Amino acid sequence: MKRVYNFNPGPATLPLEVLQEAQAEFLNFADTGMSIIEISHRSVAYEKVHNQAKADILELMKLSAEDYEVLFIQGGASLQFSMIPLNFATKKNPGSYVLSGTFSLNAYKEAEILGVGEVAASTKEENFRRVPRQDELKISDNAAYLHVCYNNTIYGTEFHYIPETKNIPLFADMSSDMLSRPIDFKKFSLIYAGVQKNLGPAGVVLVVVKKNLVEKSLETLPTMLRYDTFYKKNSLYNTPPAFSIYMVGKVAAWIKNSGGLEEMAKRNSAKAKILYDVIDESKNFYRGHAVKDSRSFMNVTFRLPSEELEKKFVAEAAEKNLVGVKGHRSVGGMRASIYNAMTLEGVETLADFMKKFAKSNS
Repeated sequence: MKRVYNFNPGPATLPLEVLQEAQAEFLNFADTGMSIIEISHRSVAYEKVHNQAKADILELMKLSAEDYEVLFIQGGASLQFSMIPLNFATKKNPGSYVLSGTFSLNAYKEAEILGVGEVAASTKEENFRRVPRQDELKISDNAAYLHVCYNNTIYGTEFHYIPETKNIPLFADMSSDMLSRPIDFKKFSLIYAGVQKNLGPAGVVLVVVKKNLVEKSLETLPTMLRYDTFYKKNSLYNTPPAFSIYMVGKVAAWIKNSGGLEEMAKRNSAKAKILYDVIDESKNFYRGHAVKDSRSFMNVTFRLPSEELEKKFVAEAAEKNLVGVKGHRSVGGMRASIYNAMTLEGVETLADFMKKFAKSNS
């Protein structure tokens, strides 16, 4: 069986154990005689999968089921960019946005279209090389919420502090670092994550939200754009992306069985250090994009001395079964996505390749 080291940013690598477990029960799930993609979302067998995934996610985040709800919504994080301002912001109480990369900018643009968005801080003029500091956040007293993108996949930056909002609800897009480390999730009122980066296959966005925020939505909104539709029906108002949710549940169980978020943080920190050390010790052959105190543990971004060398790097890396290292088309360069499921062996193999490539092309 051929398996490459998959550094793609999303859809991304998943734990091999999870893939093998899903493979083993794919044709006959839970002795139903059917595949998980064939059974009814109203069946007892699927309901068990659905609810266990929710319970495991809350347990990993150390959140109470009395206070927080887990929702599974389609449309990915991009639909959340619209749903959030539609449900929570008004012209009188606009959403406040921290612009730290492409996806936070996209989220703000949706609020701007609706006329209910304002900018709290931005590092766009610095090519998003860092996340804004706490002292740079200008949050209006009448803001409906403060929205941040916790990890910026394209630029390789990540928040390493929780913004203080002075009782303004804190909302976060955690698509690319969800469940990668323990943080005080209770300080957030709403967290959402497209799961295809760190938690499962494409097809579902995970929303973890305070119940008192979503118990009732505006009745003037279309049904499928209302959070209370999903809340009241346990995310089963319409047919959910059952296979994606099933896989998210398996990844959550894998994280639990592997030592929880504390162990994920330990592994991810070690992996990131290996790659950043190669960059820092390369005598400027590799140039990291992110400012050091904003560096991501999930997406390591860097440039080489020329675009020709970058193309050569990508081609030769692929020959070594190191795939997905090309940077996003909007910024170029290289990007190694080292999510929870990326193994230490994979990162060490990439680091060794980087050292040899720099030596032979300097």
